[in-house]
Amino acid sequence: MMRRRTTLASCTALVAALALGTTACGGGPVTAAGDGDKLLSGQTVTVAGVWSGTEQKNFQKVLDAFTEKTGAKTQFVSTGDNVSTVVGSKIEGGNAFDVVMVPQVGVLQQFAEQGWLKPLSKPTQQSVDANYASVWKDYGSVDGTLYGLYFKAAHKSTVWYSPDALDQAGVEPPKTYDEMLEAGQTVSDSGLAAFSVAGQDGWTLTDWFENIYLSQAGPEKYDQLAAHEIKWTDPTVVKALTTLGELFKDKELIAGGQKEALNTDFPGSVEKVFGPEPEAGMVYEGDFVAGVAKDQFGKKIGEDANFFFFPAVDGGEAPVVSGGDAAVVLKDGKNQKAAMAFLEYLASPEAAAVWAEAGGFLSPNKKLDVASYGDDVTRATAKSLVSAGDSVRFDMSDQAPAAFGGTKGTGEWKLLQDFLRDPSDPKATAAELEDAAAKAYQD
Repeated sequence: MMRRRTTLASCTALVAALALGTTACGGGPVTAAGDGDKLLSGQTVTVAGVWSGTEQKNFQKVLDAFTEKTGAKTQFVSTGDNVSTVVGSKIEGGNAFDVVMVPQVGVLQQFAEQGWLKPLSKPTQQSVDANYASVWKDYGSVDGTLYGLYFKAAHKSTVWYSPDALDQAGVEPPKTYDEMLEAGQTVSDSGLAAFSVAGQDGWTLTDWFENIYLSQAGPEKYDQLAAHEIKWTDPTVVKALTTLGELFKDKELIAGGQKEALNTDFPGSVEKVFGPEPEAGMVYEGDFVAGVAKDQFGKKIGEDANFFFFPAVDGGEAPVVSGGDAAVVLKDGKNQKAAMAFLEYLASPEAAAVWAEAGGFLSPNKKLDVASYGDDVTRATAKSLVSAGDSVRFDMSDQAPAAFGGTKGTGEWKLLQDFLRDPSDPKATAAELEDAAAKAYQD
């Protein structure tokens, strides 16, 4: 699985670095080639990822900027959510993509273990070392070898609210989890439910759990649970489920109660707060809530829709849970040179700035000027993500085998939906989670 690059591959990486103006050998920036020197002209990079709609259009701007810089053409294929199935089929058919944008740590590890990936070039590794907190390198590595470059990230520790709803209730954005529940009760007393919960989508419930667990149990326990080094029956898990259950069982805090929450998907949960007929004052989810509020409901971010960071639980540190998409190079792709050059470009602040200016994007690249983002709210979430450094923790369910952490109707998604339906026995839920996790990690 650990593959050595040949001297020729190293030279190719150096040529690509010269074309892109990156740091090639650990010194200062290499002088970029002139506009007429399109060293990758005539080559095409095929890139696959889950993105569609607005995200795909904005990523196309990054692809177009790479073409302008290098002369290489690009072709993007949207895989939908079944990335591993699509990629596996293409490899088996002898028509592998050159680059894949992988949305889950567990899938990246799976690809590496199956021998599908090439280690990233030396210039890309140098950029990661210089421009990223080490936690992002860890999440992109398998057995000490760097395969994945995290280009796009999400800040999944944000609670979005209607300023009008909080003003009407006379409450300020809370600083602690207990204060958040108290503020929610005051909002509920004023006529709106406190929270809209997207229980139809099990992944949103895993995010609720992960933020509580990270703050309450701490990062060391979080890492152990993510790797299944401790069992889901651990007292810290039962405690976090108990804390989450206090919210789930309070019908005054959740719009429509548990039954309606289980019939509400993620876009619907945002609509209940920012749509034409609001039913709740707040909705928890990542920074991408802003895109739905803005694009679908015409809200001006920072005025009609705002956020506070997920508050600290039981005296712990405020959590910073993230997700993201890592670019990897498939070893069976037909265009290794252009693929490696593309990742060297993605590792640069220049590439991140293209999408940052377009909106709907966060970068873990600490060299990206936050002025590149188009509004103060996005700048605030970007600053929080980068300043968290190595305390950032990747979405736990995305680190797990898909059978446990990423499959509709089974594993953690289903069991937390069952817990939302009946949160009366956290110990029993923890035992069920452990049974499912043990099977998935063993398989």
